[in-house]
Amino acid sequence: MPPTAPHAIQDFYPDGFATCYGCGRLNAHGLHVRTLLDGELGIAEFTPRAEHTGVAGFVYGGLLASLIDCHAIGTAAAIAEQAEGRAIGDAPAPRYVTASLQVDFVKPTPHGPPLALRARVVETTARKSIVEVSITADDLETVRGRVVAVRIPASMGGG
Repeated sequence: MPPTAPHAIQDFYPDGFATCYGCGRLNAHGLHVRTLLDGELGIAEFTPRAEHTGVAGFVYGGLLASLIDCHAIGTAAAIAEQAEGRAIGDAPAPRYVTASLQVDFVKPTPHGPPLALRARVVETTARKSIVEVSITADDLETVRGRVVAVRIPASMGGG
């Protein structure tokens, strides 16, 4: 099924919040995680580069944790837009920060194939969302994560 939004939520982060190493479009050296929605599912793909190696032949665990973190935050923002009746891009995207990050390495992640990221908001309030994320390589789940995403307060420049 094609994504319901033609653009990634990260394309609409306000400039002051678009410098994140994992997902900031304004970070020239970043990972550029791009979260799209497919219904209520956040989807992304990432192909690790040579420098993302941990043990020879496998992806570095810190990179996998970063992918879970940024994709969960993007999914929380995209779902918040959807819940507020806006399409992605109708306004600057709401921004969240990570309050908690739990990562479970289920199997070693092979270096080479593209990684598929899938995220779902499992609980939400006006202030926070809990997001579960799965990473697969060649259709085999290798990593699971759970993120508590907290909306950035106005005092930090958030909406």
